[in-house]
Amino acid sequence: MAQGRGSAVALGLALLCLLIHSEIAESATYNVGDSRGWTFNVVNWPRGKRFRAGDVLVFKYSPSAHNVVAVSAAAYNRCLTPRGSRVFRSGNDRITLARGTNYFICSFAGHCQAGMKIAVTAA
Repeated sequence: MAQGRGSAVALGLALLCLLIHSEIAESATYNVGDSRGWTFNVVNWPRGKRFRAGDVLVFKYSPSAHNVVAVSAAAYNRCLTPRGSRVFRSGNDRITLARGTNYFICSFAGHCQAGMKIAVTAA
């Protein structure tokens, strides 16, 4: 009887690992701005795309000219970078989406106001 219980536990763990692996395998990677990259007038880039929590956004840009800042909805709407915001500066940033709406702006002067911002909602 103990051997049967051990087999059931092993089978349960194997199924759990398979489930976790399949969830990871389903995540998608998106290049923000497609071939243009993270640049001006990308505000509408998310339109028509279906994002899921765990998907990865890749922001490609010149780090001497731009950055990426993860902000709140209020900061996004006002193009502000609150103290303590997470700022990405590599020029090839990979950011995993959380469930809900994720907001990103460029904090260089005037860039957000020129449409260098996106709001991405992940199911």
